[in-house]
Amino acid sequence: MITGVGAVSALGPDVPALRAGLVAGRDGIGPLALFAYRGRADTAAEVADVPRGPWDLPPAAVRRLSRPDRFALAAGEEAIREAGLDAGTRSEAALIVGATTGGMFETEEAYRRWRAGATPRLAVSRVLGTSLATSGVAVSQAFGVFGPQETVATACSSSALAIARAAELIVRGSVAAALAIGTDGLCRLTYAGFDALQALDPERCRPFDRERHGLTLGEGAGALVLEDADHARARGARVLARLVGWGTATDAHHPTAPHPDGRGALAALRAALAMAHRSPEAVDYVNAHGTGTPQNDAVEAMVLRTVLGERLERIPVSSSKSQFGHTLAAAGALEAVVTTLALRDGILPPTLGLRAPDPAWAGVDLVTEAGRHAALGVAVSSSYGFGGHNVTLALARGDVA
Repeated sequence: MITGVGAVSALGPDVPALRAGLVAGRDGIGPLALFAYRGRADTAAEVADVPRGPWDLPPAAVRRLSRPDRFALAAGEEAIREAGLDAGTRSEAALIVGATTGGMFETEEAYRRWRAGATPRLAVSRVLGTSLATSGVAVSQAFGVFGPQETVATACSSSALAIARAAELIVRGSVAAALAIGTDGLCRLTYAGFDALQALDPERCRPFDRERHGLTLGEGAGALVLEDADHARARGARVLARLVGWGTATDAHHPTAPHPDGRGALAALRAALAMAHRSPEAVDYVNAHGTGTPQNDAVEAMVLRTVLGERLERIPVSSSKSQFGHTLAAAGALEAVVTTLALRDGILPPTLGLRAPDPAWAGVDLVTEAGRHAALGVAVSSSYGFGGHNVTLALARGDVA
């Protein structure tokens, strides 16, 4: 059971802001302002107001918090609060975090200031937050989440894998509840890296469009509280949605390019539906990976057609990355939150910037207008990472058996 969700994104500091942006068809994409950069692209989906707490942490720990740490703390706190987890439940809950950049931006800033002569030396204390594990440590300390803790890094599928890992611990009986978080922040290294790969759109991402030129990088965090069904019922928790299946697969085809036949993506989607005991006819909505890059979008179209067949032409499909960018390790969790809201509230998020669909998506019900509503029972959300790390989550409305 999903009993709590939290979010920080370019659409706002919490889930209500995220939902309002989804319904209104608003995006958070604009000029890159976090750091100076001269290259092919100069746009991003930045978080305007970085969360500041207060959180119950030692002053020294607060000073070392990176942007991703702060995103994770804010999203995790919101999810815990909505789920109503008491201190006893939190103390035994698992905490699984997906991350890829950690405190890289803060390390870059410390190095930049040192090179510019603004500081006499490169202080070790300024780079202690570089590790990917710091977000999990901060959340654990602040909210007393002391069960099994892991940080996973499988590029853009990191937090989708974190959700699957958290669910596995519950199904196995290791814990009754878990907090799964995905968090990432913009930094020079990833921005310049994607630009060097010519993977960034110089203007803004346009998933599924025949004139698409790449992705738009974003940042933020998504968090979900997952619980064993009996545990959730026993404490009277409100169920937002259900995670009914997940599939993971690695095709190891290329460091950055997807497998041309979608081998891993196909396996992940099929495994998720099989675990959920759902046929393609049961799927009512697809929250696509939808990066806006030529290769990814084309392969994803083939994967969906192969698995869902003719049913795909009657299933609404959209890409949330058109609204809050590609948030890398946070993407899977943020998009799982979006999918949860879609199921709970019967809303279909749009794909912004889509003007003329690529022929590969011909006949597919691509959601382009804002605020479309539909009764949904089952949805799938996929995340594909560099190196061929593929994860698909299958979710159902809370009252769907």
